Amino acid sequence: MQGHLHPVTQFFRKVIKSFKELGFEIVEGPEKETEWYNFDSLRMPDDHPARDIQDTFWLKNGEVMRTHTSASQVRTMEKRTPPARIVVPGRCFRRENTDASHEHTFYQLEGMVIDKNITVANMIGTLEEFAKKIFGKNIKFRVRTNLYPFVEPGFDIDITCTICKGKGCNVCKQTGWLEVMPCGMIHPIVLKNMGIDPNKYSGFAFAFGIDRLVMLEKGVKDIRLFYSSDLRFLKQF
Repeated sequence: MQGHLHPVTQFFRKVIKSFKELGFEIVEGPEKETEWYNFDSLRMPDDHPARDIQDTFWLKNGEVMRTHTSASQVRTMEKRTPPARIVVPGRCFRRENTDASHEHTFYQLEGMVIDKNITVANMIGTLEEFAKKIFGKNIKFRVRTNLYPFVEPGFDIDITCTICKGKGCNVCKQTGWLEVMPCGMIHPIVLKNMGIDPNKYSGFAFAFGIDRLVMLEKGVKDIRLFYSSDLRFLKQF
């Protein structure tokens, strides 16, 4: 019997192809990270409440299994000079109570653009173009403000619920919208941690969970099915 690519792998390749078409470079980072790169360099010191929702697996040497691919932001730019347009896909780990929408191991993609005179308008235009490449040109797109430690200002990107087509359902909590991507302008302190002068350069960053977007695309209602090794489920894709 001939096999085929896992649905998460299929979607991963689709996403990477879309960002390459938008001019992004693909960069990889380590799954085992230092506390500095994973937390401190992104303005999340040990007493920051954001760490509570990124509880992770600590190793005996004081390192961690990365909780997000954002951990590669500072690491990557230490070796580069702007302009930069990169995405970092990869596997992440958190000590989660697993349920239909949470797994302890999942895939994420982090992206950032750094150059002179980068604005929120550049960010919105880029992410809207990406959303339409993935979910179709008729997808509706909205931006809401939110607070994240490594960006200022911070935003959330919502798209029309792909399950009910915006009519309202249990998946979108009857709103017709689904939150798919936190993003924002890279905080000046984070730029300084990269060795970049925030008075000269600016940039935006964004991230999203690959598994959850696959759920939206395929209409899957339980994230745990992707890693159940159940051939009855996987053969559908």
